[in-house]
This record gives sequence, C-alpha cells and structure tokens, in this order.
Amino acid sequence: MIQLLFVVLLAEASVAVALLFKTPLRKLAVLGIDRLKRGRRAPVAVKTVAGVVLALLASTLYSMAEISGRAADPDSGGGLTPTDQVLFSRHLLEASLMGYSLFLVLVIDRLHQYIRDLRGFKKNLEAVSKHNKMLEEAKLGISEETKNYQEEIATLNKEMKKLKLQVQEKTEEVHVAEDKALAIQKQSEGLLIEYDRLLEDNQHLRIQLQSIDLRLSSSS
Repeated sequence: MIQLLFVVLLAEASVAVALLFKTPLRKLAVLGIDRLKRGRRAPVAVKTVAGVVLALLASTLYSMAEISGRAADPDSGGGLTPTDQVLFSRHLLEASLMGYSLFLVLVIDRLHQYIRDLRGFKKNLEAVSKHNKMLEEAKLGISEETKNYQEEIATLNKEMKKLKLQVQEKTEEVHVAEDKALAIQKQSEGLLIEYDRLLEDNQHLRIQLQSIDLRLSSSS
C-alpha cells in the first residue's frame, strides 16, 4: 500500500513539475489532462477514485485513533506495544501520503486551469493587437473616419490594459502554484527518507519481538 502511494505521489509530482516549465512535456501533460476532463466517463471515474482515496484515508485515521485509544486504556497497561508502534507509524505514513496525493491533484488541476486561462488571454491579446494595428493603418487612409477610429482604438487600448492586468495576475498565481509544487516535491523527498527510517525501525522492532517471543517460549 505504501509503495503504491509513493508511486502515485511521484507520478503526480512529475506531472506538476512538467506543468511548471515550458517544455514539450507540458504540452503532453495539458493534452492528457484535457482528454481526461472531456471524456464522458471522466467525472464519474474521478469521483470514484476520490471516494476510494477518502474512504482509505478515513479507515487509516480510524485505525490510528483505535491504536491511540488502546494506549490510553489503563486496563491495557498504558503505552504502545512495539507492534502498535509499528502499526501507528505505518498508518501515519499512509495518511500523510494520501493527504499529499489529494493536495497534488488540486495543485495539478489549478495549474492546468491557469495555463489554459493564460493561453486564452494571450490569444485575445494578439487578436486585439492585430485589430488595433489594422485600425491604425486604416486611419491613415481614411480621413473622414479618423475620429471614430480613434475612439475605437482608445476602447481597444483599455481592453488591452485590462487583458495585460489579467495575464499578470494569472502569471503571479502560476508562480505561487509553482512554489507550492516545489515545496511539495521537497516534502515528498523528506517522506522517502522518513520511509527508509521507518523500515529500519520496523526491522529493529521485529527483531526485538522475536527475541521476546523466544524468551517467553523458553521460560514457559
């Protein structure tokens, strides 16, 4: 389960990084997400996957709460047994990975939306610029319509300024999303290191449990 979550998390981080930089991979990622969103069964599939992940997350959190409850129970002697410590650490890592996975999905969705919005704004800006240029050229040849052209050009200039401000705002939002994605990538690297440490702790705890079992069997 943990290995699968790590694979999913790394795949999502790779998609987020591909969306951050203007490379051929960004075009492929955008096309793939577009097709995924435009499919007839895409919304149902996405909701199904999200529901399964949330159910697994709820189950993991419930298991953690159950282990904590056993530790707080005075009848059980208090404290966590080595087995409970291993299970609690495993559930904690699974819950963290699932949480980061869901967050990365949201980041990818926002980055994809920002990229599409920026492309639309740039196309509109280019169309307005071409129209503005055509009007300026026509203004030189038709003196009678100079005043009307000037008014239309002024209106178009205002629209261009608005579009430029919108593009700037979207660009700033993309930068913020890029910073978040990079921070998540660093956190995933830290989780990999923590996973290796937990594996070592798990091995030590198993050895301790085996030695305890041997002692109990020899004493009996």
